[in-house]
Amino acid sequence: MSCSHGKQSGECVCDVVRKIVRAQNEVAEAQDDCCTTGCEQSIEQLLAPTTANGPTTIPFLLYCKGDCDLFFATGVRPDNSTFDCIETPVFKAKKFKKNCCVELELLEFETNGSGGLLSSHQHNKDCNFIPPNTTGNFVETGVCITVDLHCFCAIQCLNPVTPVAPGGC
Repeated sequence: MSCSHGKQSGECVCDVVRKIVRAQNEVAEAQDDCCTTGCEQSIEQLLAPTTANGPTTIPFLLYCKGDCDLFFATGVRPDNSTFDCIETPVFKAKKFKKNCCVELELLEFETNGSGGLLSSHQHNKDCNFIPPNTTGNFVETGVCITVDLHCFCAIQCLNPVTPVAPGGC
């Protein structure tokens, strides 16, 4: 997806994530809900009239400025009397806070059975986070972070999905 459309805005990732939030909000309103893959195609798929009861979310990956490495966020959530640590590069945009700051929810891969890393992708460090038995969907974690999108140089949108609520709710 071309972000600047011939103009040097300096807001490429910010503009795309803003579109994602708008598209997800439109779907959420239509459903009375509160809260080759490219970003343009994912946004169009999400807003397609045939998907009134379809996907609600465009999951995406972010790449850091400078080193262009895939951005992994770490978050902690309570689990009974302990805490679970979550690390993921997959996010759902929740809402813009101010300027180019956005609240992101950390998404986990939904899997069949126990997880693990893909041994067939050991040569590509950016794919090691994908469990071998993923269902093709994601699970909401309820863990959110706020990021400044100016810190990122690239975004990769995944196909629209409806993430599973935490705890299977």
